[in-house]
Amino acid sequence: MVSQSLAFGQSRPRDLGIRIGVMPTGPLNAITDVAGVKVGHVTLIEGENVRTGVTSIIPHQGNLFQSKVPAAVFVGNGFGKLAGTTQIEELGNIESPIILTNTLGVAAGIERVVAYTLSQPGNENVQSVNAVVGETNDGYLNDIRGRHVKTEDVLAAITNAKEDKVLEGNVGAGTGTVCFGFKGGIGTSSRKLPESLGGYTVGVLVQTNFGGVLQIDGVPIGVELGNYSFMDHMSSVDGSCMIVVATDAPVNERNLKRIAQRAMMGLAKTGGIASNGSGDYVIAFSNFPGNLISHNSPSLELQKPSYLQNDDMSALFLATIEATEEAIINSLFAAEDLAGKDEREVRALPKEEVLEIMRRFNRIK
Repeated sequence: MVSQSLAFGQSRPRDLGIRIGVMPTGPLNAITDVAGVKVGHVTLIEGENVRTGVTSIIPHQGNLFQSKVPAAVFVGNGFGKLAGTTQIEELGNIESPIILTNTLGVAAGIERVVAYTLSQPGNENVQSVNAVVGETNDGYLNDIRGRHVKTEDVLAAITNAKEDKVLEGNVGAGTGTVCFGFKGGIGTSSRKLPESLGGYTVGVLVQTNFGGVLQIDGVPIGVELGNYSFMDHMSSVDGSCMIVVATDAPVNERNLKRIAQRAMMGLAKTGGIASNGSGDYVIAFSNFPGNLISHNSPSLELQKPSYLQNDDMSALFLATIEATEEAIINSLFAAEDLAGKDEREVRALPKEEVLEIMRRFNRIK
């Protein structure tokens, strides 16, 4: 296991003059700009073949089972494994940490989330836990059949989660991923609405492991670099992308579903196509304190949440699209060359070449 000492110190696209969208970011330009949200990673790099990990997203700092968050899931393409979706769809809430890992690590994620929830004070009588665990397949660089993600790794990712800068690139669940033919990974971004539109924050975290024709701020980077899916009519476009959207805006599960749908538009703006073999899922939740859902509300007690109107959603839609697009690009800029299973190596996005292309297209100075 390696420590969380990697990617955030590198220059992010915004630091290099690439401005995606029109809305301002939060202070960290990360999902943790949504107050109360925490992120943790465990990165597993061992020997020549283990290149994997776990990432946790904690929606708020209280007891999630006792104070659930309104939530929704949108499936862009369903070739994947996202545990817990049917209960989210049915009840419109999340009651556990959200775990991202590799495809064959989902069971370990479920097991530890259940144990973690049962062990929390106040949950002594709990007999059912809906663990939310998503994945992408990192088997190109990682010995995925070895099932190296253990339950203790999942617990460590939960317990080390922080409200702080989020490490990006080859960390956590993004350690062994590949995106647009380059090294993928974890990426994050946020948008802060002006006070005239409510002042709310939208934060996005992505685990990028998919194909297509890379674009950055509308510039055809993949074509210019000569590296894109179908360029030789044989290149694989398959893979997956997990997208987690957090907001402090008072929105219910119905409008969270609409927000989740817009995240796929952000993926599309980067050139992703949600291919046949891709598991592209969006989880969206709101941790607005007044709308948390109590597990022990008295029977027949009427609930009194406060929700934004439909007419107020458009700014949140745009914030989601922009933050998703930038989070994906951030994952590529933070990622580094990585060698793994069977002596395979995936190169990082050639940043200097990308910046030169962006200058040529007059996107940066």
